[in-house]
Amino acid sequence: MKRFSLLCLIAAILCTPLLFSDLRAADPAGDKDSSELKWAAAVDSNAPFAFYDAHNHLTGFEFEIITGIARHMTRDPKFIQNSWDGLIPGLGRGLYDCVICGIEITAEKGQEVLFTDPYYITFEQLVVAKGTPPVSSLAELSGRKIGTLEQTAALRMLEETPNVVVKSYAEEINAYNDVCNGRLYGVLLDFPIAKYYAGPNPALEFTGPPFGKITYGIAVSRSRPELAKQINAALGEMVKSGELRDILSRWGLWTPTMAKALKQQADPSLPDTEYKAFAAQFEQEGGIIARLKKYFVYWPVILQGCILTLEISILSMVLAIVVGFLLALMRVYGPFPLKPIAILYIEIVRGTPLLVQLLILFYGLPYIGIKLTPFLAGMLGLGLNYAAYEAENYRAGLLAIPKGQMEAARALGMTHRQGLVHVVVPQAFRMVLPPVTNDFISLLKDSSLVSAVTLIDLTGAYTRIATQTFDYFGTGLLIAAIYLLIGLPFVRLTGWLEKRLSTDRRTPEPKPSFWLGLGA
Repeated sequence: MKRFSLLCLIAAILCTPLLFSDLRAADPAGDKDSSELKWAAAVDSNAPFAFYDAHNHLTGFEFEIITGIARHMTRDPKFIQNSWDGLIPGLGRGLYDCVICGIEITAEKGQEVLFTDPYYITFEQLVVAKGTPPVSSLAELSGRKIGTLEQTAALRMLEETPNVVVKSYAEEINAYNDVCNGRLYGVLLDFPIAKYYAGPNPALEFTGPPFGKITYGIAVSRSRPELAKQINAALGEMVKSGELRDILSRWGLWTPTMAKALKQQADPSLPDTEYKAFAAQFEQEGGIIARLKKYFVYWPVILQGCILTLEISILSMVLAIVVGFLLALMRVYGPFPLKPIAILYIEIVRGTPLLVQLLILFYGLPYIGIKLTPFLAGMLGLGLNYAAYEAENYRAGLLAIPKGQMEAARALGMTHRQGLVHVVVPQAFRMVLPPVTNDFISLLKDSSLVSAVTLIDLTGAYTRIATQTFDYFGTGLLIAAIYLLIGLPFVRLTGWLEKRLSTDRRTPEPKPSFWLGLGA
């Protein structure tokens, strides 16, 4: 027994450096390559800032601005995707050099990051259903349900307006759809968002005057003031040459406010070709054939999401099984030092959300000098979380084996370790196989949380496609079917393995005859 406990402790010690062996090289932005300008944005449902178009190409007026800035800095722009909530934490973690994603310059955010000079100035636009009486002030929205996005100036303005029922959304397209469906009275959001997601929709209309003033700036780490100066210099060159005006004109975003701020002519310098191309998507036929063709364009994104989902799910489950088995042995057969450690680990991991654990691994550990790659952080987060649940499965299986089994093994001359390996564990494994399979299916679905650490899995692919095609229903059915097809082979494999393990080959059961089956 003592020898076995010692082996468990040695195995745990040996596994630790293997899990964290590549921490030094894990930071994707750890190399300070001055030839690249790494920039980040949340590109899902992010038109016209930076988003993927119908041909799955990155575009948007912020994309063109940062590309122009990189060119003036004689650097190569390199895009790194992140979720909206993770953009600023990722900047502090050193994942990228700067963030450009419609981030408002405020005193609160200025305490966390450095902002460059504004590259766009705009206002909040109220959108309501077609035919709604005009609104002249926010005070008239008292008692109304108004939608907006999280962490925006519009949200603060609505919260400061008495008696307004505020509904916050993660995706702007969903908020505007709820206006069409009668769930909201209106939506208050930045003018560029309203122009692109509500302007082309015949069921919606703009109302009210411009509300407030918003200035967008590029966010840079406070530890890199020199980089902020270089970006400002490049942005200034784009303003002087008229390049910034040309970009905003083509995207239909050159306004009198911008003209006044930059001291340039009020008229656009170029036709709004990019806006018209985007708005044309609302006018296209939506038949089944057209939808299937549209989905086919995104097959590389779907394939990439499938591969990532499978890779991270399988590796995480293997880690969960190994660590969970060790935890179960420690809890059932371990001595005093090991049993409390296993119990403490299981209770802490099961009692805290998986998403919080992922965020701590990816964004929290760098504060103590440990930087994991997104894939390693996602795999460790899922694997170590599910290890706690697997440990309880294995513990239940081990305790379900009658004590007489071990006593019989010892009577036959086996050691305690041999009795576990050859008698107890095989029977326990056969008993826990169904719940382990169920946990794998759950892990397969929970892998969607890795989007919080900048990974694009199958669910991330769904979000991208749905926000680009404005089709959550058809795309959702397609992705759900893919998840089902991915999980079915593992369910069938487990069923086959369960039958193989439960069948005694030495005394096969006689198969009933056909006529006997009819008689039954």
